Amino acid sequence: MTKSVLALTIALTMLSCKSKKIAFNYNQEIVAMEKELEPAIKNTENNVGRYVNAGRFDSIAVAGKLMQDIIQEKIDKIEKQDAPDAKEGENFKLASLKYFKFIRGLYTEYIKLGNAKTEDEKGLVLQDIKKIVDEKNKIIVEMQTAQRKYADANGFKVQ
Repeated sequence: MTKSVLALTIALTMLSCKSKKIAFNYNQEIVAMEKELEPAIKNTENNVGRYVNAGRFDSIAVAGKLMQDIIQEKIDKIEKQDAPDAKEGENFKLASLKYFKFIRGLYTEYIKLGNAKTEDEKGLVLQDIKKIVDEKNKIIVEMQTAQRKYADANGFKVQ
């Protein structure tokens, strides 16, 4: 009987470690996707600033479309994967999707800004962009909260 208890304990420990590793790896995958975007976001934001100053709104639309496509690839990858079989896995997946869709939404507005024909249209789009930017911190906090819950539930620390 002692051998079967020991074997069961070892099996449960191994299963727990495997689940923790799966959860951690999924977290790292999401973090890597976000980090991959950072150089493109920085470059795009710098370019858009120059395009606005130069009145090159068509270039803003092109930059927005490029970023929208890059971010959509990340969204597609997350959507195609099953949430990890870990505590809070589905919630973390949904929070990640919401975060990436939020970022994509900003670049959708850049496309609209670049394609706006009148100053009134541009003004309305700029108001929408301001709303998105104002919501940014809220979305980031939601994502980080979901990530911390996921990490805590699965026994690893968020780096």
